[in-house]
Amino acid sequence: MINTKAASSPFRKSRGVNRILDRSFTVLAWIVGVCSILFIFALLFLILEKGIPKLSWGFLYGLPSEIEEGGGIGPALFNSFYVLILSLIISIPLGLAAGIYLAEFAPDRKWVRFIRTCVEGLASVPSIIFGLFGIALFVEAMGIGLTIIGGAVSLAFLNLPVLTRVTEEALQAVPKEYKNASLSLGATHLQTIMRTLIPAALSGIVTGICLVAGRAFGESAVIILTAGVSTSGEMWDFSLFSPGATLAVHLWYVQSEAIVPDAADIADKAAAVLVIVVLLINLLFRVPLWFHGRKAGR
Repeated sequence: MINTKAASSPFRKSRGVNRILDRSFTVLAWIVGVCSILFIFALLFLILEKGIPKLSWGFLYGLPSEIEEGGGIGPALFNSFYVLILSLIISIPLGLAAGIYLAEFAPDRKWVRFIRTCVEGLASVPSIIFGLFGIALFVEAMGIGLTIIGGAVSLAFLNLPVLTRVTEEALQAVPKEYKNASLSLGATHLQTIMRTLIPAALSGIVTGICLVAGRAFGESAVIILTAGVSTSGEMWDFSLFSPGATLAVHLWYVQSEAIVPDAADIADKAAAVLVIVVLLINLLFRVPLWFHGRKAGR
Protein backbone atom coordinates (compact mmCIF):
# COMPACT_ATOMS: atom_id res chain seq x y z
CA MET A 1 0.00 0.00 0.00
CA ILE A 2 2.83 2.38 0.94
CA ASN A 3 4.78 1.49 -2.18
CA THR A 4 1.68 2.15 -4.32
CA LYS A 5 1.28 5.61 -2.79
CA ALA A 6 4.98 6.33 -3.24
CA ALA A 7 4.83 5.24 -6.87
CA SER A 8 1.88 7.55 -7.51
CA SER A 9 3.52 10.52 -5.75
CA PRO A 10 3.98 13.51 -8.06
CA PHE A 11 7.42 14.11 -6.50
CA ARG A 12 8.71 10.88 -8.10
CA LYS A 13 8.22 12.33 -11.55
CA SER A 14 11.23 14.08 -13.01
CA ARG A 15 13.27 13.30 -9.91
CA GLY A 16 16.52 14.26 -11.57
CA VAL A 17 15.18 17.64 -12.67
CA ASN A 18 13.72 18.33 -9.24
CA ARG A 19 17.05 17.48 -7.59
CA ILE A 20 18.87 19.92 -9.89
CA LEU A 21 16.27 22.62 -9.20
CA ASP A 22 16.54 21.97 -5.45
CA ARG A 23 20.32 22.33 -5.45
CA SER A 24 20.13 25.40 -7.72
CA PHE A 25 17.65 27.05 -5.38
CA THR A 26 19.84 26.22 -2.38
CA VAL A 27 22.90 27.76 -4.06
CA LEU A 28 20.85 30.82 -5.09
CA ALA A 29 19.57 31.26 -1.52
CA TRP A 30 23.14 31.04 -0.17
CA ILE A 31 24.40 33.58 -2.71
CA VAL A 32 21.58 36.05 -1.99
CA GLY A 33 21.98 35.61 1.76
CA VAL A 34 25.76 36.07 1.72
CA CYS A 35 25.48 39.11 -0.59
CA SER A 36 22.88 40.69 1.69
CA ILE A 37 25.01 40.14 4.79
CA LEU A 38 28.12 41.50 3.03
CA PHE A 39 26.18 44.58 1.89
CA ILE A 40 24.94 45.24 5.43
CA PHE A 41 28.42 44.87 6.94
CA ALA A 42 29.96 47.02 4.18
CA LEU A 43 27.40 49.75 4.84
CA LEU A 44 28.01 49.63 8.60
CA PHE A 45 31.78 49.65 8.06
CA LEU A 46 31.54 52.65 5.73
CA ILE A 47 29.51 54.67 8.25
CA LEU A 48 31.47 53.66 11.35
CA GLU A 49 34.89 53.92 9.68
CA LYS A 50 34.29 57.59 8.85
CA GLY A 51 32.75 58.60 12.16
CA ILE A 52 34.24 56.61 15.06
CA PRO A 53 37.87 57.88 14.79
CA LYS A 54 36.62 61.50 15.08
CA LEU A 55 34.31 60.97 18.06
CA SER A 56 35.03 62.62 21.39
CA TRP A 57 33.18 63.17 24.65
CA GLY A 58 33.08 66.88 23.90
CA PHE A 59 31.20 66.16 20.68
CA LEU A 60 28.67 63.92 22.43
CA TYR A 61 27.99 66.40 25.26
CA GLY A 62 28.73 69.68 23.47
CA LEU A 63 26.21 72.27 22.30
CA PRO A 64 25.67 72.62 18.55
CA SER A 65 27.26 75.57 16.78
CA GLU A 66 25.64 77.54 13.98
CA ILE A 67 28.77 79.27 12.63
CA GLU A 68 32.00 78.16 14.32
CA GLU A 69 33.70 74.79 14.06
CA GLY A 70 33.63 72.22 16.83
CA GLY A 71 29.91 72.07 17.60
CA GLY A 72 28.50 69.06 19.41
CA ILE A 73 25.27 67.07 19.43
CA GLY A 74 24.47 67.01 23.16
CA PRO A 75 20.91 68.45 23.17
CA ALA A 76 19.94 66.59 19.98
CA LEU A 77 21.21 63.27 21.39
CA PHE A 78 19.37 63.88 24.66
CA ASN A 79 16.16 64.74 22.78
CA SER A 80 16.48 61.51 20.78
CA PHE A 81 16.40 59.38 23.93
CA TYR A 82 13.77 61.59 25.57
CA VAL A 83 11.38 61.43 22.63
CA LEU A 84 12.04 57.69 22.16
CA ILE A 85 11.26 56.85 25.79
CA LEU A 86 8.10 58.97 25.80
CA SER A 87 6.86 57.41 22.56
CA LEU A 88 7.52 53.87 23.84
CA ILE A 89 5.77 54.61 27.15
CA ILE A 90 2.69 55.59 25.16
CA SER A 91 2.78 53.04 22.35
CA ILE A 92 3.88 49.78 24.04
CA PRO A 93 0.92 49.40 26.47
CA LEU A 94 -1.60 50.47 23.83
CA GLY A 95 -0.05 48.31 21.10
CA LEU A 96 0.15 45.23 23.33
CA ALA A 97 -3.43 45.70 24.54
CA ALA A 98 -4.75 46.10 20.99
CA GLY A 99 -2.81 43.05 19.79
CA ILE A 100 -4.04 40.92 22.69
CA TYR A 101 -7.62 42.01 22.01
CA LEU A 102 -7.43 41.14 18.31
CA ALA A 103 -5.77 37.77 19.02
CA GLU A 104 -7.81 36.61 22.01
CA PHE A 105 -11.06 38.53 22.33
CA ALA A 106 -12.14 39.95 18.97
CA PRO A 107 -14.83 37.85 17.24
CA ASP A 108 -14.19 36.64 13.71
CA ARG A 109 -16.55 39.06 12.02
CA LYS A 110 -16.42 41.41 9.08
CA TRP A 111 -15.82 44.57 11.11
CA VAL A 112 -12.91 42.93 12.93
CA ARG A 113 -11.36 41.86 9.62
CA PHE A 114 -11.89 45.43 8.40
CA ILE A 115 -10.06 46.76 11.48
CA ARG A 116 -7.15 44.38 10.82
CA THR A 117 -6.96 45.62 7.24
CA CYS A 118 -6.92 49.23 8.48
CA VAL A 119 -4.15 48.46 10.99
CA GLU A 120 -2.06 46.77 8.28
CA GLY A 121 -2.64 49.77 6.02
CA LEU A 122 -1.56 52.21 8.75
CA ALA A 123 1.61 50.15 9.35
CA SER A 124 2.67 50.81 5.75
CA VAL A 125 1.69 54.50 5.60
CA PRO A 126 4.73 56.79 5.06
CA SER A 127 5.89 58.52 8.21
CA ILE A 128 5.39 61.94 6.64
CA ILE A 129 1.62 61.36 6.84
CA PHE A 130 1.86 60.93 10.62
CA GLY A 131 3.90 64.13 10.68
CA LEU A 132 1.17 66.01 8.83
CA PHE A 133 -1.38 64.57 11.26
CA GLY A 134 0.79 65.77 14.15
CA ILE A 135 0.88 69.29 12.70
CA ALA A 136 -2.89 69.34 12.32
CA LEU A 137 -3.41 68.07 15.89
CA PHE A 138 -0.70 69.75 17.98
CA VAL A 139 0.27 72.85 16.00
CA GLU A 140 -3.03 73.93 14.45
CA ALA A 141 -5.77 72.44 16.67
CA MET A 142 -4.03 72.70 20.09
CA GLY A 143 -1.73 75.59 19.21
CA ILE A 144 1.23 74.34 21.27
CA GLY A 145 3.70 74.70 18.41
CA LEU A 146 6.64 72.44 17.63
CA THR A 147 7.34 70.57 20.87
CA ILE A 148 8.85 67.41 22.28
CA ILE A 149 5.46 66.12 23.43
CA GLY A 150 4.03 66.64 19.93
CA GLY A 151 6.89 64.67 18.39
CA ALA A 152 6.69 61.88 20.99
CA VAL A 153 2.93 61.36 20.60
CA SER A 154 3.18 61.46 16.81
CA LEU A 155 5.93 58.83 16.96
CA ALA A 156 3.69 56.75 19.23
CA PHE A 157 0.97 56.92 16.55
CA LEU A 158 3.55 55.75 14.04
CA ASN A 159 4.56 52.79 16.23
CA LEU A 160 1.07 51.65 17.24
CA PRO A 161 0.03 49.77 14.05
CA VAL A 162 3.30 47.81 13.91
CA LEU A 163 3.18 46.88 17.60
CA THR A 164 -0.47 45.83 17.30
CA ARG A 165 0.13 43.53 14.34
CA VAL A 166 3.35 42.08 15.76
CA THR A 167 1.70 41.30 19.09
CA GLU A 168 -1.33 39.71 17.44
CA GLU A 169 0.76 37.55 15.11
CA ALA A 170 3.14 36.51 17.90
CA LEU A 171 0.21 35.37 20.07
CA GLN A 172 -1.46 33.55 17.18
CA ALA A 173 1.82 31.72 16.45
CA VAL A 174 1.76 30.09 19.91
CA PRO A 175 0.58 26.46 19.53
CA LYS A 176 -3.07 26.01 20.51
CA GLU A 177 -2.03 23.11 22.77
CA TYR A 178 -0.40 25.61 25.18
CA LYS A 179 -3.66 27.51 25.63
CA ASN A 180 -5.79 24.35 25.87
CA ALA A 181 -3.44 22.79 28.44
CA SER A 182 -3.51 25.95 30.58
CA LEU A 183 -7.31 26.19 30.48
CA SER A 184 -7.69 22.47 31.21
CA LEU A 185 -5.58 22.91 34.36
CA GLY A 186 -8.12 25.41 35.67
CA ALA A 187 -6.42 28.69 34.73
CA THR A 188 -8.62 31.61 33.76
CA HIS A 189 -8.38 33.27 30.38
CA LEU A 190 -6.42 36.18 31.89
CA GLN A 191 -4.01 33.82 33.67
CA THR A 192 -3.54 31.89 30.43
CA ILE A 193 -2.71 35.08 28.55
CA MET A 194 -0.34 36.46 31.19
CA ARG A 195 1.44 33.24 32.24
CA THR A 196 1.34 31.09 29.12
CA LEU A 197 0.69 32.96 25.87
CA ILE A 198 2.72 36.14 26.45
CA PRO A 199 5.85 34.30 27.77
CA ALA A 200 5.67 31.93 24.78
CA ALA A 201 5.27 34.85 22.36
CA LEU A 202 7.79 37.10 24.14
CA SER A 203 10.52 36.69 21.51
CA GLY A 204 8.26 37.93 18.70
CA ILE A 205 6.89 40.79 20.80
CA VAL A 206 10.38 41.95 21.82
CA THR A 207 11.50 41.78 18.20
CA GLY A 208 8.63 44.09 17.29
CA ILE A 209 9.56 46.51 20.09
CA CYS A 210 13.18 46.50 18.81
CA LEU A 211 11.98 47.36 15.31
CA VAL A 212 9.78 50.27 16.39
CA ALA A 213 12.41 51.57 18.85
CA GLY A 214 15.11 51.60 16.20
CA ARG A 215 12.76 53.19 13.69
CA ALA A 216 11.63 55.83 16.18
CA PHE A 217 15.20 56.70 17.15
CA GLY A 218 16.19 57.24 13.51
CA GLU A 219 12.94 58.86 12.39
CA SER A 220 13.25 62.38 11.00
CA ALA A 221 10.17 63.29 8.93
CA VAL A 222 7.73 63.12 11.85
CA ILE A 223 10.08 65.02 14.17
CA ILE A 224 10.77 67.80 11.65
CA LEU A 225 7.05 68.48 11.25
CA THR A 226 5.99 68.12 14.89
CA ALA A 227 9.05 68.95 17.02
CA GLY A 228 11.04 71.27 14.72
CA VAL A 229 14.65 71.36 13.55
CA SER A 230 16.11 73.15 16.56
CA THR A 231 16.67 72.45 20.24
CA SER A 232 16.36 74.63 23.33
CA GLY A 233 20.16 74.88 23.37
CA GLU A 234 20.35 73.38 26.86
CA MET A 235 21.41 69.95 28.05
CA TRP A 236 18.99 67.95 30.20
CA ASP A 237 15.99 70.09 29.21
CA PHE A 238 13.05 67.95 30.36
CA SER A 239 10.36 70.46 29.39
CA LEU A 240 7.77 68.73 27.20
CA PHE A 241 7.05 72.01 25.39
CA SER A 242 10.61 72.77 24.26
CA PRO A 243 11.57 72.34 20.60
CA GLY A 244 12.71 68.76 20.14
CA ALA A 245 15.10 68.25 17.23
CA THR A 246 16.63 64.79 17.52
CA LEU A 247 19.93 63.37 16.31
CA ALA A 248 18.45 62.22 12.98
CA VAL A 249 16.99 65.69 12.38
CA HIS A 250 20.29 67.33 13.36
CA LEU A 251 22.10 65.04 10.91
CA TRP A 252 19.73 66.07 8.11
CA TYR A 253 20.03 69.76 9.04
CA VAL A 254 23.84 69.71 9.16
CA GLN A 255 24.09 67.85 5.87
CA SER A 256 21.61 70.05 3.97
CA GLU A 257 21.21 73.47 5.64
CA ALA A 258 24.08 74.22 8.03
CA ILE A 259 26.83 76.73 7.13
CA VAL A 260 29.46 75.56 9.65
CA PRO A 261 32.80 74.77 7.97
CA ASP A 262 33.03 71.26 9.49
CA ALA A 263 29.50 70.20 8.52
CA ALA A 264 30.76 67.05 6.75
CA ASP A 265 32.70 65.92 9.83
CA ILE A 266 29.70 66.57 12.09
CA ALA A 267 27.49 64.55 9.74
CA ASP A 268 29.97 61.63 9.71
CA LYS A 269 30.21 61.57 13.49
CA ALA A 270 26.46 61.98 14.00
CA ALA A 271 25.74 59.13 11.57
CA ALA A 272 28.17 56.86 13.44
CA VAL A 273 26.54 57.71 16.78
CA LEU A 274 23.10 57.06 15.31
CA VAL A 275 24.10 53.59 14.06
CA ILE A 276 25.85 52.68 17.31
CA VAL A 277 22.84 53.67 19.42
CA VAL A 278 20.42 51.69 17.24
CA LEU A 279 22.67 48.62 17.55
CA LEU A 280 22.84 49.11 21.34
CA ILE A 281 19.04 49.39 21.52
CA ASN A 282 18.74 46.02 19.81
CA LEU A 283 21.30 44.48 22.17
CA LEU A 284 19.52 46.02 25.17
CA PHE A 285 16.31 44.21 24.25
CA ARG A 286 17.76 41.01 22.81
CA VAL A 287 20.41 40.07 25.41
CA PRO A 288 17.96 39.67 28.35
CA LEU A 289 15.70 37.66 26.05
CA TRP A 290 18.64 35.44 25.09
CA PHE A 291 19.49 34.79 28.75
CA HIS A 292 15.82 34.09 29.48
CA GLY A 293 15.71 31.57 26.62
CA ARG A 294 18.84 29.80 27.87
CA LYS A 295 17.41 29.68 31.39
CA ALA A 296 14.18 28.22 30.06
CA GLY A 297 16.12 25.65 28.00
CA ARG A 298 14.95 26.97 24.61
